[in-house]
Amino acid sequence: MSRPAPRAPVSCFEKAVDLLARQPHFVRQLEVKLEKRDYPSAEIAATISRLTELDYLNDRRTARGYVEGRLRRGGEGARRLRAALVRKGAAAEAVEEALELVPRDDLPLARQSAAAWRRSRRGKLDPRVLARHLDRKGFSRGSIFALVDELREECHAKAQDEE
Repeated sequence: MSRPAPRAPVSCFEKAVDLLARQPHFVRQLEVKLEKRDYPSAEIAATISRLTELDYLNDRRTARGYVEGRLRRGGEGARRLRAALVRKGAAAEAVEEALELVPRDDLPLARQSAAAWRRSRRGKLDPRVLARHLDRKGFSRGSIFALVDELREECHAKAQDEE
């Protein structure tokens, strides 16, 4: 029985294209993945340069796509989106440009997130827990206070009705 011929090592460029075919990456994110695979720094730099020239790698486009996708799903504010982009290695100018897609008034998005939270609570509505939930989701303080006030008023009204 013959053994299969050993495969030739995959070049840095081929690996990068393979990774990009699976999902968009930020420049820094792709560099880190290639570094972990022990490709030489010069080869990584040349690969990144070539992919950028070919427009396969574009932090601005990737950041916009990321934010658009997360906004379609709803339930996240600008602070959380900013943190996610920075954690993924997006360039600062790409982060700022992508966050321009987030509505300045995030109350409607926060209201959607609060409604989903309420459905999962099964009647246990604690304004402090809602505030923590909305804060983790990255909504503005103004929207959080408005929704917490609404919930407090609702809880107060229910308590009075039960008396």
